[in-house]
Amino acid sequence: MMWAHSRSASTAFLRMMIERGDVAVLHEPFLTLTEEGEVAVPAADGGRTTARSEEELLARLAELGRTRPVFVKEVVDYDYAFVRERSGELAGLTHTFIVRDPKQTISSHYAVKPAVTCAEIGYERLYELFETVRSATGRVPLVIRAERLLGDPEAVVRSFCAYTGLPFLPGALAWKAGERPEWRRTREWHVDASHSTGFTSRRNTYPVTVDNDTTLKSFYDHHLPFYEQLVQHAF
Repeated sequence: MMWAHSRSASTAFLRMMIERGDVAVLHEPFLTLTEEGEVAVPAADGGRTTARSEEELLARLAELGRTRPVFVKEVVDYDYAFVRERSGELAGLTHTFIVRDPKQTISSHYAVKPAVTCAEIGYERLYELFETVRSATGRVPLVIRAERLLGDPEAVVRSFCAYTGLPFLPGALAWKAGERPEWRRTREWHVDASHSTGFTSRRNTYPVTVDNDTTLKSFYDHHLPFYEQLVQHAF
């Protein structure tokens, strides 16, 4: 599992995992289930199955994981109470987290969704989930700093592979640009990932920012302490 706040470069990471070719990849299944009431999941026989509840989704992931490695990228735009309340079911999964400087991500989030709420920015939920996972597994989850991933992808991906037990495949660090079916439902959120051919450091500019908007500044002030707690564990 890779848990992320939105606008954290997590979709680029997912694109790299697709490029590997040896891992079943799911893009935001809890979010899809929350918004659509069901989510398609790869089946162990190579087909597809449908989950209509969190219990079914976790069961399908467990079934699939008995046949091959599974990578799930999930954002915390919603409060997945089930995950927190059934934390014991998380113990058998390997959890990683990715975080990015909130100044950049808050402006980026607002540019895509001007109606974004403070809670949807996600750092508070991500920190609560980090603590839930740490308690359930007895292991400090791996935290990736997005800025380091974009600046030194080989080192970061090597560390991710060592933590998760996957082989490092250097060829997966580059890919062809293009939209992927995995994120087509929410394509407007993944324009940069669709245009990417690898991990590259870039800093988009936005007209509305934490520095010139009082609402975004209030979001920043609220979430900065949670970001700082998470980034203490980043390498």
